Amino acid sequence: METAMKVRGWILGDGRSIRAVARETGISRTTIKKYLKDPEQPQYRERQLRVGHKLNAQFEARLREFFKHDLQLRRRERRTAKKLYEALVAEGYTGSYSPVQRFVGGLKKSSGTDTSDAFIPLYFAPGDALQFDWSEEYVMLGGVEHKVHVAHFRLCNSRKPFVVTYLNEKQEMVLDAFVRALAFFGGVPRRVIIDNPKTMVTYVSRSKDRIFHPRFLALMNHYVLTPVACTPASGWEKGQVENQVQFLRGELFTPRLAFDDLDALNAWLRLRCEELANRRHPDQQDRTIADVFADEKIVLRPLGRPFDGYVEKAVRVRSTCLVQYDSNRYSVPSEHAGRHVSLRAYADRIVAVVCNEVIAEHKRRFTRNISYFEPWHYVPLLDRKPGALRDGAPFVGWELPKAMEQIKDHYMRGCGGDREFVDLLLLALEHGIDVVETACDMALEQHTLRLPAIINLVNQLLEPTIPPLEDTHTYPQLTLRPEADCKRYEALCDAGKAAA
Repeated sequence: METAMKVRGWILGDGRSIRAVARETGISRTTIKKYLKDPEQPQYRERQLRVGHKLNAQFEARLREFFKHDLQLRRRERRTAKKLYEALVAEGYTGSYSPVQRFVGGLKKSSGTDTSDAFIPLYFAPGDALQFDWSEEYVMLGGVEHKVHVAHFRLCNSRKPFVVTYLNEKQEMVLDAFVRALAFFGGVPRRVIIDNPKTMVTYVSRSKDRIFHPRFLALMNHYVLTPVACTPASGWEKGQVENQVQFLRGELFTPRLAFDDLDALNAWLRLRCEELANRRHPDQQDRTIADVFADEKIVLRPLGRPFDGYVEKAVRVRSTCLVQYDSNRYSVPSEHAGRHVSLRAYADRIVAVVCNEVIAEHKRRFTRNISYFEPWHYVPLLDRKPGALRDGAPFVGWELPKAMEQIKDHYMRGCGGDREFVDLLLLALEHGIDVVETACDMALEQHTLRLPAIINLVNQLLEPTIPPLEDTHTYPQLTLRPEADCKRYEALCDAGKAAA
C-alpha cells in the first residue's frame, strides 16, 4: 500500500512520467499502471497446484488393497509408492508414477502413517564425510527366517552406498563392517558421522562431549578417521544414510530375500551396491553416482593395511578343553586345560591365542549352548584313555581321510584295535596327517594293515632320499698297483706259534 501511494504521488502529484518512475524504482510499467487505475494494493492469487491425470476406479481399488495388506506387515517390510507403482504396472497400468505417488500419499495421511517433516539441506565436499547407521531386516537363510542387522554406509558427496549384513550388532561386527566398507570404497574420507550406540560411544555428557569406546577409537586412529557423533535422537544430522535405510529396504529387502547363507547374501548385496551406483546423481542429473564417485575417490586417503578387527578377552580353559564365548563353547589343545588364554572374537571366527601364538581357530557360530570340537585337540588324551575313541563326544562324526577311515574300521573290529588306531593318530599328530594318509594308502595297496607295517612305511617316507652313486670313472687312476707283503703276515703267524 505504501509503495502504491508513493508511485501515485510521483506521477499524479509531481507530474513525472511512468517510464521515469519505472526506471528509478525497478517496478514494471504494467504494475505502475495498475497503481494508477486502482489506489488499492493489487491482490495476488495463489496459483493452484496443477493436478495431473487421475487413476481409474480399478487401480485405485487395487492400491487400497495393497496399502491395507501392507499395514499388517512390519513397518520396514511395507512397500514404497515406487514399489506399489511397479506392482500396478505388472497388472496392466500404463499411466505415469505421479498419480500413484499422490494417491499413496493421500492414503498415508488418512491412515496417520505420514511422518514427513522439513529439514535444512546439507553440503559435503568430496572426500569429506561418510555416514553410518544400522537397520534391521528379515531374510530367509537356508530356508529359515532370520532377523539380520544391516550396516549402512554412504559417502556424502558421491552418494555411493555400501551395505553388509550380520546376525547382531556387537563390537566386532562394527569393526568388521568399517574394514569392509573402506576396502569397498578404496580409500578413507576425513570423518565419519555416526549414532551413539554403546559399541562406539561409551558416554555422552550434558555438554554433549563424547567418550568413544577404546576399541572403536583404535579403529579410527588406524585409518586416521575422525568420528562425529550425532546429537541423540537427531537423525537428520545423518539424513543421507537414514534415507538410504528406507530406500534400500524397499529396493533390496522387499519382497523378502532368500539365500543359502549370510556370505551369499552379502555377495549379492555388494553387486547390487555397484549396480545402484549407475543411477543418476541427485544433485548432478547429467552424471551417475559412479561418475561422481570416480572424482571423489581421487581425494580419499590411501587405505594402508586393514585393521585387525577383533575383540579380545582372557578366559580360563575348562577341564574339558573348552572355552566359552557368547552362548557357545569352542575347543583348544588339551595341554592348555586349566590355563588362561586370550580369546579374540572376529565377526566370522573365534581365535585362541597364547603369547601371541594362535593355538586354535574356529568358525564363529551363532547358535546357543552348543560345543564345537576340533578332534585333534583331544588326540593326546587318547594316549591315556584310548577307549574314549569309541564314545568321546569330540570324535562323534569325525571325518578322516578315506584310507585312514578304512584302517580304523579294520582295527576297531578286533580286540585292542582302539589302542592301535590311537597310536596311528599320535603318529599323524607328530609327523603330519598327509604322511600317515600316504602310508595308509600304501598299506591298503600292499594288503599289510598291521600297525608295525604302517609305522615302517611312515619311516620310509620320512627318510631322506638316498643320493645316486657318483660316476668314479673321471677320478684319477693308479698306474702302479700296490703289492702286498705277505712275509709280514707269516711273521705274525710264527710269533703266535712260539707263544703257544
